[in-house]
Amino acid sequence: MSQITASELNEGGPKIAHAEVVCLVDDDASVRKSLSRLLESDGFSVRAFSEPEAFLNHIATNSVPLAVLDIWMGSMTGMELLAHLCARSPRTRVIFITGREDTAAKATVMPAGVFAFLIKPFDGDQFLSTVHRALGHHIPEKRGEPLTNPSREPVENEMRSLPRT
Repeated sequence: MSQITASELNEGGPKIAHAEVVCLVDDDASVRKSLSRLLESDGFSVRAFSEPEAFLNHIATNSVPLAVLDIWMGSMTGMELLAHLCARSPRTRVIFITGREDTAAKATVMPAGVFAFLIKPFDGDQFLSTVHRALGHHIPEKRGEPLTNPSREPVENEMRSLPRT
């Protein structure tokens, strides 16, 4: 199955009025699992897809406020997927993730309205902050307190070990 649906929400993260859906498209199962767990730990509902085509089928009948896309996948690049997404769902915000520094790819996608371009492995709090900003959330920083939620430590450790794919 190419889709994972979150069923549990963690009450320790930022308060979200209802479980906002974040779509995740990556051909690496470990990346999908780790990012899904991280997003769920922060109160999001996640739809994760291993194939870009399955995601395109999903957006045909579902509103997608935010998509996190891998840039290098086997069947279709993230850049190709972005072109389809812009045509079919122009209001969807996009965060790109990649396992390698690629200035040419970044220079290509950023002018197309991509919200962020992150290189794996990345910090979990940085990723969640980027997701919240992409969705228009304002999360105040508390001075003197760590941004990391201690209950997410196992997920954070998993994030640091993500492969550079």
